[in-house]
Amino acid sequence: MTCLLWSAHDSADENLQFCSSMEATRHRLTSQQIQELTSQLTELIKYMPVLPSTPIDLAGLGKTAMAAGGELQLLGSWYSPYAIRAKVALGLKGLSYEYIEEYLFSKSDLLQKSNPVHRKVPVLIHGGRPVCESLVVVQYVDEAWAGTGPPLLPADAHDRATARFWAAFIDDKFFQAWRQLMRSTTDERRAEAFKNVVPQVETLEQGFRECSKGKKNFFGGDAIGLADIALGSFLVWIRVVDEVSGTKLLDEAKFPGLAAWAERFLAVDAVKEAMPEFERLLEHYKGFLAKLAAPAGYN
Repeated sequence: MTCLLWSAHDSADENLQFCSSMEATRHRLTSQQIQELTSQLTELIKYMPVLPSTPIDLAGLGKTAMAAGGELQLLGSWYSPYAIRAKVALGLKGLSYEYIEEYLFSKSDLLQKSNPVHRKVPVLIHGGRPVCESLVVVQYVDEAWAGTGPPLLPADAHDRATARFWAAFIDDKFFQAWRQLMRSTTDERRAEAFKNVVPQVETLEQGFRECSKGKKNFFGGDAIGLADIALGSFLVWIRVVDEVSGTKLLDEAKFPGLAAWAERFLAVDAVKEAMPEFERLLEHYKGFLAKLAAPAGYN
């Protein structure tokens, strides 16, 4: 028996208890009792809010609040750091959404229709309207639900510009250098790529000191912000690549600020829920490298 009853005025725990009770007693009810219960429920439903057209995932009800302003869907891939950004932003805001997994070699019609320019994830669909590109999605979530959850961008215009600057640096400079390390299949290439990415991390270490003013926990201050999400989405990937290549990019001795920041970021509940499992990602990465090293390459 699957219980789909949900009242906007009930708690998730109460509904889960109701479902368990119904499941445990369904075999002990007489036909007359079932008829009476059905009649009572029919009368009750008249005064309930309109139920959604799709079944509600009871497992997720306790974790997030429903998003106001229309149906919310996220198109992503479980291993994508860019989709992770969107997941973290939605999680920090406490928003529920339908997650739709996309696949690199069999992109859905919905993805291609929603993002015809790039045909990439993530795509956030809010009330039928798509929002594309990960950093744009994060900022959209912050603006569309400005009164919900913590702000992801600061109120001060200069501080907002600074956050956007570092988010752009992470994508344009850090990632482009780190990507070469991630795609390296020999020790020689890894050593060269690692040497090239270290200066970008040095710049980020300095940027973190400036943004955090030497005493705050995150780039965004006391709470996670845009730049934190931009860089933090790569953290599990960084550790996976370190594991395979024998490197340690965020070395505590060289980059104490970023190393401590990474631990704090990964300890946040919304981040934990968004991140892929290390072992699963490690196996995925090994498969990626095997294809990359094959004669045909990885297209």
